[in-house]
Amino acid sequence: MSKFILNVTCPTRRGIVAAIATHLADNGCNIIDSAQFDDVDTGRFFMRVTAVSETGSTLADIRAGFEDVAAKLEMDYDFHDAGENMKVILMVSRFGHCLNDLLYRWRIGALPIDIVGVVSNHLDYQKVVVNHDIPFFHVPVTKANKAEAEARLRDIVRDSGAELIILARYMQVLSDTLCKEMSGKIINIHHSFLPSFKGANPYKQAHQRGVKLIGATAHYVTADLDEGPIIEQDIVRITHAQSPEDYVALGRDVESQVLARAVHAHIHRRVFKNGNRTIVFPASPGSYASERMG
Repeated sequence: MSKFILNVTCPTRRGIVAAIATHLADNGCNIIDSAQFDDVDTGRFFMRVTAVSETGSTLADIRAGFEDVAAKLEMDYDFHDAGENMKVILMVSRFGHCLNDLLYRWRIGALPIDIVGVVSNHLDYQKVVVNHDIPFFHVPVTKANKAEAEARLRDIVRDSGAELIILARYMQVLSDTLCKEMSGKIINIHHSFLPSFKGANPYKQAHQRGVKLIGATAHYVTADLDEGPIIEQDIVRITHAQSPEDYVALGRDVESQVLARAVHAHIHRRVFKNGNRTIVFPASPGSYASERMG
């Protein structure tokens, strides 16, 4: 059986679910997981379906026959082979906790992705990356060579066929042009619970304000710095007795977990952009299982 994922977005109206289910059933497919959301504020409908072909229909057959259904209901849609791993590039500077966490999850099969390269403006993690048999690209960035460095990054993305860039604490701002070119395909982890405490030193700001909760935010990168649609967030409780350094140490764990959850949602096609917000559907049964659970 061939498993696939269908993502649908369209204006809300009666009969959408019935039309999708009927088409899949008529083509020998069994729906094994489904989630939907009707946004009454925007009048948009969102749906994610996981199905298996039980009668030999190929994904190409199912996709071709779906065009008439989609046209009638004004759908934007995509079919994805659930067995195909997304090609991903990781980018990192000098904080390696998110990078190491992603590499571990990838290594045990908890994140089914193909890491086609790691890009860094420093050499700190070259050995770690190479030891995983992953291509490492050192792309130094200065004020003088920023345009050339980004051109190099574009070449790496194109040559590797990467579908997603993950900024695993990459401490350089990407250009507006690149953000627009790869809209919805760059995920950043921000070491703060956005929208509060933006900028370079959020933990110091949080400490100065005496907050009792700190957190992290994973979001899509846009031309507006740290303003992109939020995918995942989480927090950790702290006390008045803890220092800014404690905040940083506690924050590392939250950042790693939040980024991994955001990546998991994206690669399983669970995230839908809805204006400046996102719809994030629950994970399908079994999608968190890994090859090595120890």
